[in-house]
Amino acid sequence: METGRRQPTLDVLIPLARTYQVALDQLVAAPATGDPRVHLEPHRHSRGGIVVPLTRYPTRVQAFKHVVGPRTPHLVSHEGHAWLYVLAGTLRLIVGDDELELHPGETAEFDAAVPHWFGPANDTAAEILHLFGPHGHRAISRLDHQEA
Repeated sequence: METGRRQPTLDVLIPLARTYQVALDQLVAAPATGDPRVHLEPHRHSRGGIVVPLTRYPTRVQAFKHVVGPRTPHLVSHEGHAWLYVLAGTLRLIVGDDELELHPGETAEFDAAVPHWFGPANDTAAEILHLFGPHGHRAISRLDHQEA
């Protein structure tokens, strides 16, 4: 396969993608899909995991998809406001003196100036959507419909 004399099958490609922790389409160079103006470029985060920027607005609210692997808690603080939505796994979130576990479908919102950290609650990666307002932008809920 490395010499180009043999075409890989899915039986070979899927384990390779898992081993190298990359999407299958990165191995087979699939054509870009979706909005041609947006090219999702995953990169490894310095504190562990993979980050995929979903927007390119450095002065406005930014959206990211994170796959956060196991890591040691290290609280940070900085200007801004954050929202987290758990897609898969269990996320451990520490904000100031508060610590909680978030499960798929659960969210959290906090001022990033408060020391905080998030990562998987166990040895399994957690997948989240992360919105970040660099200048303290906050969500404005226009409809808060509660089921009876």
